[in-house]
Amino acid sequence: MSNTDRPRRDDEKDDALFKALAHRTRRRLLDALKAGPRTTGALCDSLPGLDRCTVMQHLKVLEEAGLIAVERRGRERWNHLDALPIHAIHERWIGPYAAYAASMLSRLSMDAA
Repeated sequence: MSNTDRPRRDDEKDDALFKALAHRTRRRLLDALKAGPRTTGALCDSLPGLDRCTVMQHLKVLEEAGLIAVERRGRERWNHLDALPIHAIHERWIGPYAAYAASMLSRLSMDAA
């Protein structure tokens, strides 16, 4: 694997992650999973305005982005939140930008004083 291949894969993973987080229904599903694993049926019940097929499509996008892990127990499908990709976004994007913004605000307040 060359060094030029690695950034592309990381970019593709980030694209899938941001796509998954971009839709409010998927964010609602993730919010529901913060309390703990839930069956697909329970998740469908928590979104009464959507049919099961639509919920399953959203869950597939979340799974492909690595935001949920699926465990099958008999006929049930249990969905588990995997927050590590969100943590990676924080480490790569939010943390550094927040530190930069705080630094700039600090400089501005020092200049104003």
